[in-house]
Amino acid sequence: MRTRSTRSDVRPIAVGVIVLVAMLYTIPWDNYLIVRGVWSYGTDSVAAVIWHAPVEEYLFILLQPVVAALWLHQISPGVPTDDETVVTRRDRLLGIVVGGAVTIVGTVLLFEAATFYLGAILAWSGPVLALQWAVGWPYLLARWRTLVVGIAAPTAYLWIADRIALASGIWILSDRYTTGLSLLGLPIEEALFFLVTNAFVVQGLLLYPWVIDRWRSS
Repeated sequence: MRTRSTRSDVRPIAVGVIVLVAMLYTIPWDNYLIVRGVWSYGTDSVAAVIWHAPVEEYLFILLQPVVAALWLHQISPGVPTDDETVVTRRDRLLGIVVGGAVTIVGTVLLFEAATFYLGAILAWSGPVLALQWAVGWPYLLARWRTLVVGIAAPTAYLWIADRIALASGIWILSDRYTTGLSLLGLPIEEALFFLVTNAFVVQGLLLYPWVIDRWRSS
């Protein structure tokens, strides 16, 4: 049986880094989608607009990692003190290949209007997934219970919140750039977006202490 330290998986410095990266990586992409017409917002539904996006969108990008981190902190059983996970060069290559495949699929989907938003999400998320999986997908697999629960709860919460926002007309997805497929009334593009973004956060938070501990012990 693995022993666990009493220290949570969540480290404040990791949360800060992930929030900063999320802002830098997401804001240009998000604004581009608005300019392209993939989504829009009701003029009477936002407080202000910065660049092309509502200020509420920037607050969401800022707060989503914090919400996921707080949840992970609550459920975290502690970092394994006797972890013996080994990541080989082949493992790292596999992580890069799978993440790269996500990027390629997304890029192909960009060429059709109806799959443009879906492709944009996959092409945008692929490089991040490739990096995280190359760093330590075997470790993430070993922590699969914490990973799944850590991703599932904030994702379900945001699915519900987004479904309400769309139904209320707070913001609108373009029929031209979406598939029209839905999951319990939520467009699959939105369901995928919240799934991958929470995966970014939770995977990053789980990997951070593991990488630091390995670096210190080397």
